[in-house]
Amino acid sequence: MTGEAALERFLRALAARDASPHTVRAYGTAVAAYLDWLTREGHDWRAPSRAALREYLAELDRRSARSSVAQRLAALRAFYRFGAREGLVGGDPWAALGTPRQPRRLPRVMEVEEMERLIAATDPPTTNRSIASQARRRAVAALALRDRALVETAYAAGLRISELAAASLGSLDLRRGELRVVGKGRKERIGLLGAPARAALARYVADGRPALLAGARPAVRPGPATDALFLNHRGEPLGVRGLRYRLERLRMRAGLPAGISPHTIRHSFATHLLDGGADLRVVQELLGHENLATTQVYTHVSPGRLRSAYTQAHPRAHRTGGEG
Repeated sequence: MTGEAALERFLRALAARDASPHTVRAYGTAVAAYLDWLTREGHDWRAPSRAALREYLAELDRRSARSSVAQRLAALRAFYRFGAREGLVGGDPWAALGTPRQPRRLPRVMEVEEMERLIAATDPPTTNRSIASQARRRAVAALALRDRALVETAYAAGLRISELAAASLGSLDLRRGELRVVGKGRKERIGLLGAPARAALARYVADGRPALLAGARPAVRPGPATDALFLNHRGEPLGVRGLRYRLERLRMRAGLPAGISPHTIRHSFATHLLDGGADLRVVQELLGHENLATTQVYTHVSPGRLRSAYTQAHPRAHRTGGEG
């Protein structure tokens, strides 16, 4: 079988396992480029030599960042593991080569005061004199309710931006303070909502969302089956791009530094929980991390929390040097 035919089978298998379209596209691009290189250099894709792999790795290092190289190698290894399972190759030739070590980057985290400023930035203008029509004033008020509910929900539940975009009205239980979301790997989990988030969502669902739906053009007004929780000014589901745009506008309005992204809110959620004394495994469950090691990065962003835990727990933390 040709490498191209094997790649097609591999991508179909990824899609059948509910891999995200982004993953399928990225893996397809990485493996196709690799197969093209092997063909140009005259190597057999089923059993390339170690020298050939080192040569390809050196080319990747010259052209790409370390994080990109690691992602491409992950795609190639997944491709060969699939090939081995299907009997197309004898094994993964990349298994014997190490992945380039990536520099450890600690996530950007907002202080609680900064998070409060971001939330406050969702407040509507104090005066509507500059807004001519009554319909426009209603739209501005509805969008302010949506933005407050959006930021409060993101921070209360530590959601990914894709989870916010996919949230539905039917998945929201305001009485219990819960929002069901589907995360990576199609895994469902419950996002918990505190009192401020529940109040913001209640106001948005009661007043803001109906106003956005009412203002939608008839040609694009969602039907009865459409229950996206967060809508844009046209009454359509607010997608990932729209979410990023709105949060960036709010960041600027709040006077917060550049570099704060939707994922920064998720990082802040985790760090603030740990600062408040939450157990690491509880935070792991709330974030939807499969491995605890993924969550452990947050233990490195709060030296104050670690020092406090050390001082309280270590038997000699309070002793002076002269004590025998």
